Amino acid sequence: MQINTERLAGYFTELCVIESPSGKEGRVADYLRRRFTELGVDAIDTDDSMEATGSETGNIIVRLAGDQTVGEPVFFACHMDTVGPTEGGIKVVRQADRFTSGGETVLGADDKSGIAPLLELVAILKENGLRHSPMELVFTTCEEIGLRGAKAMAPDFISAPYGYALDSTSKGSIITGAPAANRIKVQVRGQAAHSGLAPEAGTNALAVAARAIDRLTLGRLDGISTANFGLISGGTAINIIPETIDIEGEVRSHSQGLLERHSREIERVFTIVADNWPHSAGRPPSVTVSIEEEFPLMRLEDDEPVLRRIAQSAGAAGFPLTFDIAGGGSDANIFCSHGRPTAIIPTGMSNVHSTQEYVDLADMARLTELLLAMVTS
Repeated sequence: MQINTERLAGYFTELCVIESPSGKEGRVADYLRRRFTELGVDAIDTDDSMEATGSETGNIIVRLAGDQTVGEPVFFACHMDTVGPTEGGIKVVRQADRFTSGGETVLGADDKSGIAPLLELVAILKENGLRHSPMELVFTTCEEIGLRGAKAMAPDFISAPYGYALDSTSKGSIITGAPAANRIKVQVRGQAAHSGLAPEAGTNALAVAARAIDRLTLGRLDGISTANFGLISGGTAINIIPETIDIEGEVRSHSQGLLERHSREIERVFTIVADNWPHSAGRPPSVTVSIEEEFPLMRLEDDEPVLRRIAQSAGAAGFPLTFDIAGGGSDANIFCSHGRPTAIIPTGMSNVHSTQEYVDLADMARLTELLLAMVTS
């Protein structure tokens, strides 16, 4: 079945120029409701996750009843939000069949290069009267700031037994595993003092934190685990010894056991450094460490229906596929934890989370062809 590439390009461009940073997905949601209504889908539902996520809209699910004799029910998922910068308006630049931004903002291909093929998929099914399996198209909010939309979604909002997240840069590789992650929050408390008049009366919380971080191994911890500290705040003035320092980081691992071990090692090192800090006139330092699950482990087995289906469809359509694991988390981690196995399909987007982001129309068309094969054969 011929893909209408110019219509696909139109969907993509219309989506990209709608600014939708995390929490501001309302206009994209309105666009999707209008477009899918025009295409004649069976139902469009919105959940009540707004209070939990802080978004302008809830998660959206588009339902197409389909025919179970064609294939098992399946869902496809994308997120509506993008990272920044988006301020000032996104200008989509097309050179031949490559899309970029004007250079001052992101393009938004992450994840609108997944959404546009779903619109084209439904348009093809409807205009050709094609029989297809039952489908649910899931559009989440706040994915880029901690998978908030998927986390706030009731597990029974999706009824299909398994599905696919269209959200990867790994061309040709279907992602079957992704790490679990813990968010690490550390607060170090010392004693404030004037750094020029009485420095010996203070306990420098920043110095305590720096020594602990210096003693930690960060970056790649082993073959399947990483750690990083990326946020730090504290202090009141350059001439005041900082009393409180807050830092935040993460640990990721494809092993739940290693995730726990590496997280506890961070807690142990901070505690030891504080407990053994040299005596001064100031208050001895103290440390509070909070370890919270950011997202759970994702791992699919080779013989699961979700992987058999895409392998069979790709083979029949002549698409070479490989299977791989990723270092990042996505909504697929959450769906898997709800008992709905979810593989991640690449969309062709590249250089994401930067103003150099781009995507080729040929990759989005190829994705549409794969989706079509998955729901009609």
